[in-house]
Amino acid sequence: MSADRPRGGRWASLRHSLLFRLLAGSVLVAVCSITATAWLSVQRTSESITTQQGETLTVDTHIHDTLVGYAAAHRDWSAVAETVDDLAEETGRRVVLTTEGRAVIADSAAPAQEAGDPPPLPTRTSSVVDPLAVDVTLVSGNGDRIDPRAVGPFALTEEERGTLRGQAEQGVSCLESLYGLPAEVVTGPSGRPAVEAEGGDAYAWADCGLNALDQPVGGEVEALADLNARASDCGDPEAHLEYVMDGRTGGLVITGSPPVPAPIPDDARPPAAPEDPVAPDPEDPPEAADPGEEVPVPEPAHPNEEEPAVPSHAPGPIDPNEATTEVPQVWPSPGEVDPAPGAESLTWSRVELGPEEAACLDAARRAQLDPHVAPAALLFIDDPAEGPEAGLSLSREGALRLGGVVLLILVLTVVVSTTIATRLLRPVHALTDAVNHMREAGGPTTRVEVRDAGEIGRLAEAFNEMSEHLERAEDQRKAMVSDVSHELRTPLSNLRGWLEAVQDGVVDPDPDRMEMLLGETLLLQAVIDDLQDLALADAGRLRLSPEPVEVGPLVARVVAGHELRAEEAGVRLVDESRDVTLVADRTRMLQLLGNLVGNALRHTPEGGTVTVQAYRAGPDAVIRVVDTGVGIAEQDLPHVFDRFWRADRSRNRRTGGSGLGLAIVRGLVELHGGSVTADSTVGEGTAFTLRMPLAGPPAG
Repeated sequence: MSADRPRGGRWASLRHSLLFRLLAGSVLVAVCSITATAWLSVQRTSESITTQQGETLTVDTHIHDTLVGYAAAHRDWSAVAETVDDLAEETGRRVVLTTEGRAVIADSAAPAQEAGDPPPLPTRTSSVVDPLAVDVTLVSGNGDRIDPRAVGPFALTEEERGTLRGQAEQGVSCLESLYGLPAEVVTGPSGRPAVEAEGGDAYAWADCGLNALDQPVGGEVEALADLNARASDCGDPEAHLEYVMDGRTGGLVITGSPPVPAPIPDDARPPAAPEDPVAPDPEDPPEAADPGEEVPVPEPAHPNEEEPAVPSHAPGPIDPNEATTEVPQVWPSPGEVDPAPGAESLTWSRVELGPEEAACLDAARRAQLDPHVAPAALLFIDDPAEGPEAGLSLSREGALRLGGVVLLILVLTVVVSTTIATRLLRPVHALTDAVNHMREAGGPTTRVEVRDAGEIGRLAEAFNEMSEHLERAEDQRKAMVSDVSHELRTPLSNLRGWLEAVQDGVVDPDPDRMEMLLGETLLLQAVIDDLQDLALADAGRLRLSPEPVEVGPLVARVVAGHELRAEEAGVRLVDESRDVTLVADRTRMLQLLGNLVGNALRHTPEGGTVTVQAYRAGPDAVIRVVDTGVGIAEQDLPHVFDRFWRADRSRNRRTGGSGLGLAIVRGLVELHGGSVTADSTVGEGTAFTLRMPLAGPPAG
């Protein structure tokens, strides 16, 4: 017998399930694979995106900056094709420049398409090339968004550049030799030189003659006047906002009244006598002087000079010998100038400007520069490597990482699959060995031990049940062979004995002898017919001829046919059938009713009663055969429909039939789509109940 299943609730049953094991293994492998793939994809994608974005931004910025520089130095785009071709060859990108209406100005792919139609424009605009409104995402540091290379009328001639550069170099030499200040000359986009020095105050600056760099020269005079005229309406008139030249930055600066002073670093001042006033600390700005209080002004570095130099843009001359309530004007150091020349805007402001004032001043500058720069254009940059034909490229590190992840997943898959397969195949091998043992031993006596509560365990239990069933079937087969041989041997032996006696002249073939021999022949024929019916039913070849049948007349006919036998046995046979019509095979119905009534008469003693009932119960017709016979023991009820089974093991000819009648009844009832049951109490009687559908047997 099979062992009891492990108990542990629903979870234990689920845990032992074959489906759960396979699903858990598959999910484990899938989760690990997905996790590893996702991690690898994220790493690879992040690296690729970061690298590609960095490369793309660098290339795009270079192309954009080059074209903005071209636009700042030219009034139109007529000669830009060569620059576009050079950029395309340098970067490997397709560069297209169009007007704001998308009319092509220059296309690096045009020479390759001369024989056919020009290629379509890229789908996305990379940037707008406008030197008066630079793209802040590509160029940083320009507060007014005007490219510093857009100098327009402020461009100097070669002669003017040489003159100013000579003055700047003399000033740098003075700062380094006299004041020990490192300085250098840088040239701005307009060609104007500027001096970058670490530290230094206005007096050192003026002492070295660098104030001359603050004066406009040549065309700058007219350009500066034009710019200030355009900006005259910007801001409060009392603020006196105006543009001036600045030698520190090499560009323009916005000043006002009063100008905002800048601190003087201590380490940038020349050595002073003990009685000289100390310059204010840049970390501690000077406090405002009280009214009437005199503020000492430092003397020039060279007292022999007739007049100290002061910034040319200050609002009026400053007398160094005159007391004043204003803090002396101090030039900012290069570290405080933002932006620096050559890399940032042409202008910066010494006064705090409101948004409206700043916008107005920027508009004035743009209006002045607009005729001198190329008009705004759209820039398209297309990378051929991003096309659909581009394949996946892996670095050596990426390939090793990918190979490692794949190998890890393969190892995990093999380990999980081997573990699951081993646990699953162990009971399967046990079942296989049991089947082979059954075949070799020639008998269904093998059992397997059940250690699993899942599908494999249920399979083992089913195998054990099948083995038990085969063992019972084998026992029944042996008993059936014995019963069949006995049932056939008895009538045949009687026939042979009497026929030999007649042949030998021992007895005479009188009518009584002939009637007895005929009875034995009919009994033999009945056994053979029953066996044939069962064989046909087992093979599925027993055919029915269904038709509407009145059950009442059918029962009456069966009762009338057994009336004489009932009278001889002293048993009362009662018909209590009602009018019921069902679709059935009339001949088979007579056969099964005759078997039930004959079986009841055989087991009902003298003085008993056999009642046949027929009525309708819902969609079924119910037929009951009830007797008051000896009854059947409860343990024998499951076997009453087995072939050759009889409650009387003695095979008494008076009470024992062939043992096939009830088996035939069950086969015929089931063939009609019905069912038959038996209820019995020992000493009180037995009731056989048939339920058959009124609609007849199922199709097929």
